[in-house]
Amino acid sequence: MHIFSSHPSCQGAHDHEAHSPSAASAKSHANKSACFRRNSSVGWMGLVVGTLALVACGSGNVGSDTPGEESEVLEAQVRRTSFGIPHVKAQNWQGLGYGVGYAQAADNLCTIANGMLTYRGERSRFFGAQALPPADSTIGDPSNLESDFYHRHVLGDARIDALKSAQSQELRALVRGYTIGFNRYVVDIKAGNAKGHEACASEPWVRALDEDDVWRRMHAFTLAGGYAYLVSAIARAQPPEAESQRIATAPVANESLPQRQAKQTAVDSKPLHFGGHAGIGSNAYAFGGEATGTSSGLLFGNPHWYWRGPDRFYQQQMTLDGQIDVSGVAVLGQPVMLIGFNNQVAWSHTVSTARRFGLYQYTPDPQNPAAVLIDGKSIPLEATPIAVEVLQGTGERVPVTRTLYRSAQGPMIDLGEMDASLGWSQQMAFAIRDVNEDNYRSYQNWLDWARADSLKAFIAAQVQHTAMPWVNTIAAARGDAQVWYADMGNIPNVSEETLSLCRTPIGEALAEALPAVPVLNGSQSECQWQTDPDSVQAGSIGASRLPAMREGRYVANMNDSFWLTNPERPLEGYPAIVGFEQEEQSLRTRLGHTMVRERLEGADGYGGRLVTSAVLQQLVLNNRNFSAELLLPDVLAQVCDSPSDLVFACEVLGAWDGRGEADSRGAILWQAMWAHLDLEDADFELFAEPFDPARPIDTPSGLNADAVDTIRAALRQAVEVLNHAGIPLNAAKGELLFSERGGERTALYGGCDNEGYFTILCSQTPLESGSQSVDEDAHGNSYMQIVDFNEANVQAFTMLSFSQSDDPASPHASDYTRAYAAKLWHRVPFAEADILADPQLSVISLRQ
Repeated sequence: MHIFSSHPSCQGAHDHEAHSPSAASAKSHANKSACFRRNSSVGWMGLVVGTLALVACGSGNVGSDTPGEESEVLEAQVRRTSFGIPHVKAQNWQGLGYGVGYAQAADNLCTIANGMLTYRGERSRFFGAQALPPADSTIGDPSNLESDFYHRHVLGDARIDALKSAQSQELRALVRGYTIGFNRYVVDIKAGNAKGHEACASEPWVRALDEDDVWRRMHAFTLAGGYAYLVSAIARAQPPEAESQRIATAPVANESLPQRQAKQTAVDSKPLHFGGHAGIGSNAYAFGGEATGTSSGLLFGNPHWYWRGPDRFYQQQMTLDGQIDVSGVAVLGQPVMLIGFNNQVAWSHTVSTARRFGLYQYTPDPQNPAAVLIDGKSIPLEATPIAVEVLQGTGERVPVTRTLYRSAQGPMIDLGEMDASLGWSQQMAFAIRDVNEDNYRSYQNWLDWARADSLKAFIAAQVQHTAMPWVNTIAAARGDAQVWYADMGNIPNVSEETLSLCRTPIGEALAEALPAVPVLNGSQSECQWQTDPDSVQAGSIGASRLPAMREGRYVANMNDSFWLTNPERPLEGYPAIVGFEQEEQSLRTRLGHTMVRERLEGADGYGGRLVTSAVLQQLVLNNRNFSAELLLPDVLAQVCDSPSDLVFACEVLGAWDGRGEADSRGAILWQAMWAHLDLEDADFELFAEPFDPARPIDTPSGLNADAVDTIRAALRQAVEVLNHAGIPLNAAKGELLFSERGGERTALYGGCDNEGYFTILCSQTPLESGSQSVDEDAHGNSYMQIVDFNEANVQAFTMLSFSQSDDPASPHASDYTRAYAAKLWHRVPFAEADILADPQLSVISLRQ
């Protein structure tokens, strides 16, 4: 164990520079100096340890838990245990944020600082207009210029002021402290008093934050299920010329049916995927007493999330005696725990099917391009001039200006990227309304969950706030034999009557491309979202009309709708915008429920019938491939019955164990074959037995004889691709799917969602490249937690698959990844005695 403690005095202070005039308050709070002194001392349990003084030597107050007031001293203790997990302890909320901000910066300085450029709208200033962000995130990968205009437009000062003013004193203090803590680390590393982060430490864009930067980061995350789908459409939206300046075209609203069908075909290829591509999602189970044989719940959570970039998870514990003690993960750049547990309650999330936005179609004013007609009257749009500094090849910076517009419903958008005729024209214009733009409750909801002392209190907080921005929630608790599922969040409230009266022809044409997204006639004032008696926010659905379930056996979600939360008790009768019912489920959903059924029947080989933490640790990492379980025997019998050119390929598939283990041979060949099947083709029937809503977990099934030739052709294409890439047909999964850090390659396991894996790890690098490293853009298993309440202290087993730090020089850049590869679950310390007993314990005391 190593202990680092603060020292009360030092000399040689130096100033640092805030990044803008608006950062003045942050500069006054930030650590003005960092002074180090090492000596020998006798530490905890009599061990001789080094003492490192981390003390701010500047004078002045640094703020307190009450907005507008200040205190003399800010303190936090950061205790790190195995895998570098920080357990932050403080005496007040601001101190708690202070410790978290410092810890996150120490591990992920480059990622956080780079991400803050995104939320400020400053990417072009440092990296040029056309460059793309270095990693995927919830906004996809727009160009820097589009990203900058988008963020400046939707995260303006007035919006952030409204967000801040709606928060509790505790949450504001937490964010204030986080800002100070992050800035403290920036000062330390700029002064040479901290090491590492060579990729960015000397870069000018690594600089102090102000509190608004953190709030922008937080609200950007809230908008991930709405505006973030259409970043470019918002950033590019410009009005047409006035009628006198151009030749009019035929009104789009009067299109013929064939024209609308053609448009529908054009946009069908642009499906809505969270974060810009398929596969971002999650698995979550909660098991009640009927399944565990105990009086408490058991929870498994596993977001399929980004392995790199600003939205990456960070594992931490936050302790403020008598007020909060919670462990789990936050996303980088903010302090609030989004998924986690305390000693009484545990929760996780999955991405919801509910739509969080709608479109409004307007008729522009032909005489004024920056106005629309509503009830026949010309209504000017709100214009916001925005200037973005853009780095040129010469090194100089040139301002690029653009005026972006809002209607009363939200930002104007240009859908011309989907289809040219959907652009902002004299005949038609669109705006987007994101129900979460005015949702200032979500982080308070998460903070209340972190302090919940029972499942009843947890549920009450969710009903009170109805604030989850784009996720389902699954929870379990101590002393409660029932568990909880809810898609109880902020969801647009659009009645069927409103849809029938206000849907436009273009809205009908867009229905297939934008399923369940309400497209209303904005030129009629009566076409508004409704408000229920129990709606927490105007225009959102009240909690009483949203799907929820308390269940004694189990609840689950694998990113299909609420319908089969528990297949024995389908949830039905909810608004279509929340999700579809009696609809074919994904292969991953079917496998997830199949595994539970087999467990409860004692048919999975793990012994007994109860669900325990030990069984779950094996079950959720079994790497089963459900498409292979359903079809491989038929493929071997019908596709491999004669072709001489496929003999070896068929031998490989015949010897395959049907899983995606690191040493499984055949999984790569099946993956390549599956990729060449056009499963979106409505005329392609893969299965012999169609979907049956009465048997949703078991259907569709069986290989359709008419699909045999198509599959045989796909297998030939797979062989050709692998041969061309130099990949043996019998290559082991882990030979291609791997992480390589510090010169050490770690073979990994799992696969992509579309094949029917429950254990997800999906590289965005195509097989044609010859490998599928996950060190570039990949998503899949991320923070995994199994939380059990059968002991006096909560027992939680966790993994953070990509490890804690983005710094290649850190020992915590790859240690958790190696443990994940070996399927070594980590019993994370939670109780104070367990934290102090951790063999890797080190302590830093921060004070300023």
